[in-house]
Amino acid sequence: MKKPAWSHSSLKDFEGCQRRYHEVKVLKKYPFQETEATRYGNQVHKAIEDYIRDKTPIPPEYAQFLPVVDAMLSKSGRVLAEHEMALTVDLEPTGWKSADVWVRGIADILIVNDDNLTAWVGDWKTGNNKYPDRDQLVLMSLMVFAHFPHIRKVNSALLFIVKDDMVKMQMTRDQAEAFWWKYRERTARLESCFETDVWNPNQTPLCGWCQVTGCEFNPKH
Repeated sequence: MKKPAWSHSSLKDFEGCQRRYHEVKVLKKYPFQETEATRYGNQVHKAIEDYIRDKTPIPPEYAQFLPVVDAMLSKSGRVLAEHEMALTVDLEPTGWKSADVWVRGIADILIVNDDNLTAWVGDWKTGNNKYPDRDQLVLMSLMVFAHFPHIRKVNSALLFIVKDDMVKMQMTRDQAEAFWWKYRERTARLESCFETDVWNPNQTPLCGWCQVTGCEFNPKH
């Protein structure tokens, strides 16, 4: 069986509730519904991407984010915006939509310094900084190592631009293998569900907000 493709967000969804993941991500019974928060986040991401890539002026309503963006851009190296990275199960770079893709990730901003063999990767966050998810930084760092074999150290950050906060992390290439093994352990559970077609629900206080109304744990059932 071909191993299922995953990303940081889809693996997180799976681990939150296998039943919801199957209904939403695999069977696609519930189309994505945009909220005010996701719409705002997408608009901010697009404005920053255009500013970095094409030098398009940032709209006045997002001007408050310029100092953080410019601080990132002041770092030495090649600058890439919304950079797509995909790998095979053997951790070889592949196309975003290739048939052999195993894992995907997008770096909101990636700065590759070829001279000192260091990279910076950042993710713009327009939401709350109460529960920062450092796991995203782990995966982005691993993807950078795989796509840029000469890089020896990756500095990464969740940039909570609305809250004016930053959660940083650093990884060196010699740490990568141990982190990949942890991901292989986690994705093995995902693969098992695809093989057995058993998707157990996970009852949590958030069940009342789940779109899978047919689940026995959903109060709307």
